[in-house]
Amino acid sequence: MRDHGRGGPALSAGRKGGPADADVSPEAEGSGLEGRLGRLDQILAELEADDIELDRALSLFEEGVTHVRAAERLLAEAELRVEELLGKGERTDTLKGGEG
Repeated sequence: MRDHGRGGPALSAGRKGGPADADVSPEAEGSGLEGRLGRLDQILAELEADDIELDRALSLFEEGVTHVRAAERLLAEAELRVEELLGKGERTDTLKGGEG
């Protein structure tokens, strides 16, 4: 997992207009988890600039939220696949070594 120096993943955006959970460009839509995390790193770096304008910052934040939500969906889908592979009675807790 990436360390963004602020205690968590970056949320940001480069889109103009539209709801925060709307899809981004078709290129980003097809991005895997690694591509989305890479873009979030780029967005974070731009947001941390001292001279960023408010409109650009809001746009970057919006794009970031979209990437985070898409990444969460990808991770949830992967977890379901793991659970299916383990069998219906077992959960991913066995992989983590957790009790319960």
